[in-house]
Amino acid sequence: MSHFSRFLLRAGALPVLFGCATIIAAAAPPGVAAPAPVSPVATAAPQPSFAPLVRKVLPAVVNISVKEKPGFTNEEDQIGPRGQQPFPFFPQSPFDQFLRKFFNQQGPGFPPGNALPQTALGSGFIIDPSGDIVTNNHVVAGAGKITVTFQDGSKHPAKLVGRDPKTDLALLKVDIDHPLPFVSWGNSDTAQVGDWVLAVGDPFGLGGTVSTGIVSARGRDIGAGPYDDFLQIDAAINRGNSGGPTFNLDGQVVGINTAIYSPNGGSVGIAFAIPSNFAKPIIEQLKEHGKVTRSWIGVDIQGVTDAIAQSLGLPKAEGALVTEVMHDGPAAKAGIEQGDVILSFNGQEIAKMRDLPNIVANTPIGTTSKITLWRHDHQETLAVTTAELPSNPMLAENGGESTMGVSFAPLTASRRKSLGVGQDVKGVLVTAIAPDSPLAGLGLESGDVIQSIDQKPVETPQQAAALLNQARHEKGKEKSLLVLLNRHGVNQYIALSVENSSGSG
Repeated sequence: MSHFSRFLLRAGALPVLFGCATIIAAAAPPGVAAPAPVSPVATAAPQPSFAPLVRKVLPAVVNISVKEKPGFTNEEDQIGPRGQQPFPFFPQSPFDQFLRKFFNQQGPGFPPGNALPQTALGSGFIIDPSGDIVTNNHVVAGAGKITVTFQDGSKHPAKLVGRDPKTDLALLKVDIDHPLPFVSWGNSDTAQVGDWVLAVGDPFGLGGTVSTGIVSARGRDIGAGPYDDFLQIDAAINRGNSGGPTFNLDGQVVGINTAIYSPNGGSVGIAFAIPSNFAKPIIEQLKEHGKVTRSWIGVDIQGVTDAIAQSLGLPKAEGALVTEVMHDGPAAKAGIEQGDVILSFNGQEIAKMRDLPNIVANTPIGTTSKITLWRHDHQETLAVTTAELPSNPMLAENGGESTMGVSFAPLTASRRKSLGVGQDVKGVLVTAIAPDSPLAGLGLESGDVIQSIDQKPVETPQQAAALLNQARHEKGKEKSLLVLLNRHGVNQYIALSVENSSGSG
């Protein structure tokens, strides 16, 4: 007899046992109280079906297929804000890059950096009958061609209206001569831990797929960027779901599925969605301007622990501790100093470190705001006027330089800490390499610390740029430069081939 058959017998034995109990009770001897009859098991009330909700929202969810430009590398994904590496609290593993862009469905045989075009799959949702589609930036970054597939199987070309790498959001547009089904934004601030949610997307390119779960947590900071404030959900999310919507039971979008945590590459019930109230104003800016502008005051910050609060004389662990003030930035002009703890900005309390970037970013550019800070065992109030966030804050700091499509910045204390570079290492930081740079693909990477070029020590960005320019303009054949760099705390040499100005380019 098979194990499966035995299981069926055991499961079927229970009604027999209950029947026996009824017979025995009826035959109890005189003078012995008969046991109370066993009440029948109450039938559980049927759970409501999600089918009506799915029928309502599914037509507005689309598949997004992207052909990447040949040789594309997204420099903004290689190094985080001011040198922060992605997902710092996750264990380092071969899946780190997968965790960062887990939804991208790369074509077979295309390793990162290959010169051939690659294909990525993701999801999106229509927010306007005229054809506005929301998705993730990492789905469409470097797109040469974007194709949107509707639930009826029809395919349409889409154009990129705008994207925002700092929040991983993007807006697409399809031109169709009839109104499209669409969904509306919900209020993510009202989403409570324990609320039901419905995630819809296109995992692994299978087509429209629905999964359910609950809001597991709010306000998650996963180290993806300076404005992290994710909803955590336990609905099954996999590769290809990226950019798809998370709905509440009213069929409104309360989140955009963006990342998962997984030790094995598949769903383990820990997914992260950008809250709708955070995403909506960004999408509106992309629609109106094609880009997002934010305010900025020019400080590096860290959290305040109980031990730090005690050492500073703070009554409790709160606020944002200033670790660095950018030269000639708004904070420096306002008198903010390294070691200050910012407790409030424009009347809004800074309970946690990450509150400050979000509050500042949402303050209109050019606004003068009061800052309450803790300095030398007492509170002080200063006024700071916000400026527009530079496209590359690392380069915006005094001393930044760029040449031949490569951007350099000074190696500051906070950058050393972020990159794991010791105090004995002297040099300059590579902050970005343009895809069309003649040095792209030659072994140099964002986050490298260049210590010497052609065996000449490099101490400033200007020195690095000058040595590269000198080699480029030297007469003769192609110049090969020996470069000593430090990558993740390890020294290594690479050879850079720099063509002179009379070469073919």
